[in-house]
Amino acid sequence: MRRRDFTKASLSALGALSVGRAGGFALPHLGVSPTLVNGERLNAHIAELSQFGKNDFGGVSRVAYSDFDKQGRAYAMGLMRAAGLTVTIDAGGNIWGRRAGSDPSRKPIVFGSHIDSVPEGGNFDGPVGSLGAIEVAQTLGEKGITTKHPLEVVIFQNEEGGTVGSRVLTGEVSADDLTLSTKSGKTIGEGITFIGGDVNQLAAARRAPGSIAGYVELHIEQGGNLEAEKLDIGVVEGIVGIGWWDVTIEGFPNHAGTTAMNNRRDAMLAAARFTDMVNRVVTSVPGRQVGTVGRIQAFPGAPNVIPGKVICSLELRELDAAKQAMLFERIKGEAEHIGTATGTTFSYKPTHESAPALCDTRVQKFVEQSARGLGLTTKYMPSGAGHDAQHMARLGPAGMIFVPSVGGISHSPKEFSHAKDVANGANVLLSTVLAIDAAPWS
Repeated sequence: MRRRDFTKASLSALGALSVGRAGGFALPHLGVSPTLVNGERLNAHIAELSQFGKNDFGGVSRVAYSDFDKQGRAYAMGLMRAAGLTVTIDAGGNIWGRRAGSDPSRKPIVFGSHIDSVPEGGNFDGPVGSLGAIEVAQTLGEKGITTKHPLEVVIFQNEEGGTVGSRVLTGEVSADDLTLSTKSGKTIGEGITFIGGDVNQLAAARRAPGSIAGYVELHIEQGGNLEAEKLDIGVVEGIVGIGWWDVTIEGFPNHAGTTAMNNRRDAMLAAARFTDMVNRVVTSVPGRQVGTVGRIQAFPGAPNVIPGKVICSLELRELDAAKQAMLFERIKGEAEHIGTATGTTFSYKPTHESAPALCDTRVQKFVEQSARGLGLTTKYMPSGAGHDAQHMARLGPAGMIFVPSVGGISHSPKEFSHAKDVANGANVLLSTVLAIDAAPWS
């Protein structure tokens, strides 16, 4: 397609570019018909993918590195080829579908998600973004639109098991990580080999910071805000940082029948007060941060023995790293008071940490203006769940698009997003990709 024809096609989806008040770019709607995806086809593809790992509850168990995962990946690669993409699997097991741009010297625009699920999960977490990205590429081909930048549709492997595929791209998967067991029964290393990767060549899959023009991920919200407020599109401000700790509470085990209540050093009593305190501390500060004690185990674990030790988990999620650190320190301080009152001690072992990742403000603006140009309502919001986008943000300007989740339900067979919302999200993705392609900074 000639440059003049491409520009005309881009404007039909986006409108003209102009400098926005926040230093980004606004995309005013010009009243012309936008380029739209085939929503019926996209939703049919999502339904077809749901057959791989379908369970009796209406959801899917397509955990990474399982036979069902491998079958689903083959199906997705078939869709990529049908969309005219050149398909490869990198050393980390990620699937790539490439479409050439008119200017080979430009950095690629990357967009996609994942198709693996949690055990007994739903049909929309991941597939909406992955198959939506394939649909965008197919629509561009059918409309005869050639972008300046190369386009790369990516399906990341094992997102649900710790965003493994995207961490391969940033060099964050270590030799120790490859020995970790997964829900499939395979180690991560064995799983990568099973799906066509090469653990001996992981360095070849790495991408350097600044090597991509942008990354955009379409995803279901996995919360109930958009549905409750009757809004169409969530403009993601950033992905929260996540901190996990194992908290060990040491008391003294003793006979439950012969030890007076005022002579006990009950680690379970301290753990109960700790759990309540975490909720109180986290909710005492304005904001959207969350804190959870989701796992607890008492030792020795007998009904007639006062627990002498309890190990429980602590999770904190917050978009502001400094605020998250402040909450952790406040929790530790309050725990010392609980320890003094109950004759127990607290210690903390970090088990997982992912830094907050802010979405690029220019990409946020493109998402917002693309949605509004399509007559859709929007809301700026953080992502409380982790996503591959938080790692891709290290490689270039990144953004996310949320569509409503019915009832705010996710990681469940009852997970559901309406067909029109899925199509809306894919249309916003298409317009956002074109906006990045036309941006002077890309």
